[in-house]
Amino acid sequence: MIIRHATEKDLHAIVAIYNASIPGRMATADLEPVSVMSRINWFRKRSPLKHPLWVIETGDIIAGWLSFQPFYGRPAYRATAEVSIYIATNYQKQGLGKRLLKEAIRQSPNLGLKTLIGFIFEHNEASLKLFEQFAFQRWGHMPGIADIDGIERGLVILGLRVG
Repeated sequence: MIIRHATEKDLHAIVAIYNASIPGRMATADLEPVSVMSRINWFRKRSPLKHPLWVIETGDIIAGWLSFQPFYGRPAYRATAEVSIYIATNYQKQGLGKRLLKEAIRQSPNLGLKTLIGFIFEHNEASLKLFEQFAFQRWGHMPGIADIDGIERGLVILGLRVG
């Protein structure tokens, strides 16, 4: 397995993995699939030197991805990034999320980042456990902030100081 910077030709696989997570109602507040076209600008805003988008490959198959998203779009937060991880259904529970998150923490100082944050639904126990395994702490809780199929879901904010 290798972790590498995503290229635009990987975008179809990245979107497919993301869309596969939507029906489970655990990892995203999107309720309908997104298109590759709708994600092109998001992809092009990723920078290998500051806010990369990585894929993890097993053989020739993209099994998951991790993105660093600028936080809040204000200059004072330039050393903070939101981390998102999505793993293809067939590759979950095989340690790929751990590998991606470990590498994100390791590389953060090289990207000029001092703080990583994650926004995770409170009912997504597997993701909460993953981040907490890497010493992320619960910095906030927004109860009932999302309405998913008529069910109010809370959001947990996790943070880690790095470097």
